[in-house]
Amino acid sequence: MKPGAWLGIGFGAALLVIWGSLLAFDLVGHGAGLGSWPGVLARVLLQCWLNVGLFILAHDAMHGTLVPDHPAANDWAGRVCLFLYAGFSYHRLRAAHFRHHRFSGTETDPDFHAPDPTRFLPWLFAFLRHYFRFREFIGLVLASFGLLWLGVALPRLLIFWALPAILSAVQLFTFGTFLPHRHDDQEFPDHHRTRSQGYPPLLSLITCFHFGYHHEHHCRPDVPWWGLPALRRAGRIR
Repeated sequence: MKPGAWLGIGFGAALLVIWGSLLAFDLVGHGAGLGSWPGVLARVLLQCWLNVGLFILAHDAMHGTLVPDHPAANDWAGRVCLFLYAGFSYHRLRAAHFRHHRFSGTETDPDFHAPDPTRFLPWLFAFLRHYFRFREFIGLVLASFGLLWLGVALPRLLIFWALPAILSAVQLFTFGTFLPHRHDDQEFPDHHRTRSQGYPPLLSLITCFHFGYHHEHHCRPDVPWWGLPALRRAGRIR
């Protein structure tokens, strides 16, 4: 395995450990109350960002870059990440994502909202309806009852589990779908029908784990999330 692959695996393992540790800490609690509201807000936002990262790991697995040269381990890791994120089917989302790359910005693209490609809310609702189905709803309901049965307090469940999950879905949609693929006054640079956000690397990491460098990703889907800033700096993509 190439040295760079171990870097990606290390990033992924660290993210999973931090995500699980923070979630367990907040659900189990560390005292009688939730803590100060600034602290609660900071933990919610951090958990939201880690949820985004969890999905990005699964996304890299779809392209075979999470555990390169080991397809079985790569797909297994992707399934785990998507299951932890929201109980999604890895097989179904991977097939949809490949259609997105092949037919980006057309009516055949499952991520695109052809009836209104300029407005945020109609596109968001259509996006959520397409991906969040009965299977995911039942899975999350069962998981919620399971956590409550184990003794997790309802306020903690709503604040530290449900709220970050919802916010992360909106964050992923905003920076990974709507902004890169929306129609506006600027023409798309090529047949990929997507554009990148010109954020500096730190802001790009905070917003969506560099997924805002979306044109680079569509041109080079074999490059994992952590390699997109270098690819953008090199400026050699077609």
